[in-house]
Amino acid sequence: MNNKIDQLAADNIRALAISMVEKANSGHPGGSMGGADFMHILYSEYLKYDPTDMHWIFRDRFFMDAGHLSALMYAQYHLLGNYEKSDLQNFRQWGSVTPGHPEIDVKRGVENTSGPLGQGHAMGVGAAIAAKFLSARFENLFDHKIYGFITDGGVQEEISQGAGRIAGHLGLNNFIMFYDSNDVQLSSMTDEVTTENTAMKYKSWGWNVITIDGHDHTQIRSALTDAHNESEKPTLIIGRTIMGKGCVTADGTMYEGQCELHGKPIGATKADFDKTLLNLGAKIEDSFAVYEEVATYYETILAQKTKEAADRKSQIAVWESKNSALAQKMKQFFSGDLPALDFSSITQKPNAATRDASAAVLGYLAENVENMIVSSADLSNSDKTDGFLKKSSVLQKNNFNGGFLQAGVAELTMAAIANGIALHGGVIPVVATFFVFSDYMKPAIRLAAIQELPVKYVWTHDSFRVGEDGPTHQPIEQEAQIRLLEKIKNHSGDQSLLALRPADAVETSVAWQMALENKKTPTGLILSRQDIKDIPTVGSSRFDDASQAKKGGYLVKSTPNSDITLIANGSEVATLIEAAAEIEKTIKIKINVASIISEGLFRSQSASYQESVIPKGALVFGLTAGLPVNLESLVGSNGKVFGLDHFGYSAPASVLDQKFGFTSKNAAEEIIKYLKENNF
Repeated sequence: MNNKIDQLAADNIRALAISMVEKANSGHPGGSMGGADFMHILYSEYLKYDPTDMHWIFRDRFFMDAGHLSALMYAQYHLLGNYEKSDLQNFRQWGSVTPGHPEIDVKRGVENTSGPLGQGHAMGVGAAIAAKFLSARFENLFDHKIYGFITDGGVQEEISQGAGRIAGHLGLNNFIMFYDSNDVQLSSMTDEVTTENTAMKYKSWGWNVITIDGHDHTQIRSALTDAHNESEKPTLIIGRTIMGKGCVTADGTMYEGQCELHGKPIGATKADFDKTLLNLGAKIEDSFAVYEEVATYYETILAQKTKEAADRKSQIAVWESKNSALAQKMKQFFSGDLPALDFSSITQKPNAATRDASAAVLGYLAENVENMIVSSADLSNSDKTDGFLKKSSVLQKNNFNGGFLQAGVAELTMAAIANGIALHGGVIPVVATFFVFSDYMKPAIRLAAIQELPVKYVWTHDSFRVGEDGPTHQPIEQEAQIRLLEKIKNHSGDQSLLALRPADAVETSVAWQMALENKKTPTGLILSRQDIKDIPTVGSSRFDDASQAKKGGYLVKSTPNSDITLIANGSEVATLIEAAAEIEKTIKIKINVASIISEGLFRSQSASYQESVIPKGALVFGLTAGLPVNLESLVGSNGKVFGLDHFGYSAPASVLDQKFGFTSKNAAEEIIKYLKENNF
């Protein structure tokens, strides 16, 4: 323990952080200055990782919730050698590796993308769940710690309620969160916003809570040591810190704890940037420099961490040599490779609701995929994830042998936790709720898309046919919203989300196969509550036919030189097949029907394939239980879409089908009307 070097290191972090913000003329310096002491002690003395192998699966992980404190992270990681001086000087600039809010970059130490407050620590909870799950299967090898860093804003975001409740309920003693409590928010002081007792709140959820002076290094060490020794509960360390710690005015007067220090460059406040640099021991002419003593100290820290990791790796190598089968399984879990699966072998009941078809698949997966955690927002018996639960068990405090997480009514928290599970690695997360409640999940779905995480979403009750539950539970605009993410490219240039709405039970099996094989982006399965008539088999088997859905769309009814193509997805495909049969009884016409399970995937196919399904310039009619925009770009400028432009009503599904015009008879009438409009 060297009090002088610890203070120098913390002040060096402060100087680097404010220099980044000042040069960029953008960012959040005050909180970065306040959190510097904790970060230095954590990274120099507690956090275990291998500087030569940043993706080492047994590393501790740090999840930043307060993404606006990116300058704090980059400054700390610069001391560790993860960022160059030039990287810090290009903070928030085009093409830099130091964006305004941290974006996942494990090789430089950034474990998660953060910025939307509250989600970062919920992802940390997910990672802690994944570690517990894996430890239960691999003789407690995954006993590493997950650290979180949160601020007043993250604690206030509603998602903290769900994350705190779940972490406490599950007894995640491997999760340690530092709460940077400095009484300052971006636009006000916290006492203008809240009077809650945060410590009591977390204690009521079953957390170990420790309150300290967040600038006292001895107290920080004591709190972290206590948290490490805690065997039953997650730990919240409330660090009382000072916003803008170390800031001074032009005449050298201390100027700390002020609201304006939160979100402005120091030079744009009543504090003086140059005088503050001097107060921190930095050089005005080279404010991005690492202090000589600090650089020497961190060289020893890196050497020590490398040695500790090498020793740990040697121990794990001995374990692997004695447990070759388990070691191979662990390697398979983290590679993302699936075991041999035969989705065609899954027995589907005739004319089943696609949520029931999904249950059959989940039952099969429970028996064949060992590294899957399935979660439901208190709806497992309705979204049919109980197909998995019946062949597994619920995750519980001190018992993570099962694979089902009962999240309770907390869709956003559940989705953010799934992101954390995926970020940890080694585990496939699946989360489920009613499709209308994807609205609650959207912020986490977006972060999954940005981070390119292979989370699987199960969204059931996919249309107004929820019936008696009425407009609050009947999704109308949700498919359009989700499919927007199919139109957005992620930073790898891929479609950022795959949305699949299967047309029948067997196509649901194929959709699940597509979801599991998609390792690059999140996948959403949009499933029906009501039964759907099976699509007639055309080839050797319905499964072979439905496997064409892997191209995003295919013809379920095909006639050479067709006069019109009818397109839909989900339950409307069967309606169009019936409508086509009714029309063909009265009109001499050739009709094709296509199931377009994913427009985004379909658009990625060759132009010739797309035209083989939906011919250019031909008559195209679309049917959707959602907004017409779902299919408008597919039918083209000459096409027509019959959909909904209003919310639902409370009534039995069959009545709503009649009232809204979603019977095969009405569909046939609409198609004939469209044909007449085009002089057919």
